[in-house]
Amino acid sequence: MAAQYAIEGATAKGIAASVERGVSEGGLAPGDALPPVRRLAEELGVSPGTVATAYKELRQRGLIVTRGRGGTVVAEVPSMASRRPPRVPAGLVDLSAGFPDPAFLPVLRPPAAVAPVYGSHRAAPRLAHLEALTRAWFERDGVPAEHVTFAHGALDCIARLLSTELRPGDSVAVEDPGFHHVLDLVPALGLRAVPVAVDGEGLVPESLRAALRGGVRAVVCSPRGQCPTGAFFTRARRDELVEVLREFPEVLVVEDDHNAEVGGAAAYTLAAAGLDRWAQVRTASKHLGIDLRWAGVACDAVTLARHDRRMVMTSGWVSHVLQETVADLLADGAVRDLVAAGEEAYAERRSALLGALGSYGIRAVGASGLNVWVPVRDESAVVNGLRTQGWWVAAGARFRIAAPPAVRITTATLAPADALRLAADFAEVLGDAQATYGG
Repeated sequence: MAAQYAIEGATAKGIAASVERGVSEGGLAPGDALPPVRRLAEELGVSPGTVATAYKELRQRGLIVTRGRGGTVVAEVPSMASRRPPRVPAGLVDLSAGFPDPAFLPVLRPPAAVAPVYGSHRAAPRLAHLEALTRAWFERDGVPAEHVTFAHGALDCIARLLSTELRPGDSVAVEDPGFHHVLDLVPALGLRAVPVAVDGEGLVPESLRAALRGGVRAVVCSPRGQCPTGAFFTRARRDELVEVLREFPEVLVVEDDHNAEVGGAAAYTLAAAGLDRWAQVRTASKHLGIDLRWAGVACDAVTLARHDRRMVMTSGWVSHVLQETVADLLADGAVRDLVAAGEEAYAERRSALLGALGSYGIRAVGASGLNVWVPVRDESAVVNGLRTQGWWVAAGARFRIAAPPAVRITTATLAPADALRLAADFAEVLGDAQATYGG
């Protein structure tokens, strides 16, 4: 425990409030140890049961975690200052956000008329024709689609799956580097994020095995278009990961296939491998529009039941107006052609920047998706250096736990001709950084 902060209180609620105040005001930092129950009870002149009740409440709210012999510590809460992207300075070319090119997104046309119904849609939450389109979408890539449901986007779905499956203090294996919103979401749910290394083919099997042996109860990963590295599962890597996961059949595997339509990579998914507990989430954001807060989910029967029970008790269902909009877009041939053109353009733009950087001897990765990941020695030096050249890229810190430093460059709107100029500026910045920082 931080030496300068003293926990106070004569009741369980008072003690819990004191700890929470210490966390919110900075007196207690993530990872700080709290006193053992009996010692704190003696210091405060209360019963051990009172302290135990306070700690139980704090655990349930995700503020503290108990690590066996490691004792009780303040949970690793998301650092919103580091994870949230800073505001883009005026006048710069924004290559930091990870968004698709609007030129390859269809115009959204909500249905002209939706008939009113008596009561609610809780009894029939999914439109039958959208459910059929969703099943076909998954089945196209070999993903079993006997059990499908809908959610309000990938993060909404992942949060619901984890919160119904796990309890505060449980561990979740996450990609490192990985999607910054997932890295924030896991600790916000009171769970502990366990980093798993990623290479060009996605999760590294031995790193995943180590996390599973350490007791993680769920795995969250992307089969292609991985954010931020662009990694994707090859058939061989998928099979290696399945072999590891079969040793832990009780672990829930959640695949976030958000780049299914524009990733530029084949689908070798864990969801198609016959695991006991699994879910794959696909959203419309990257290929139909970021304002479409809809996701299709394919999963095993137990996961479906748990997800939908929680959905019924909260938002109930996804708006039928939104469902009709998505269904119309998925069934539109012209939209499919536009999406295919976008996938081709994104591949060309990624390749153009990778090639341009490579011509200067700059190593970068980005085999699929909308981004390129460039390892660097000093993220701040590179981000600020490129800013002086008119570019705004994302520092890698918000995508990392233990992975080495890098910057992420979104190539979705970067024309190949501009990639040449960016690479030249990048090389100049690296030269300046070497002179200033020694490499």
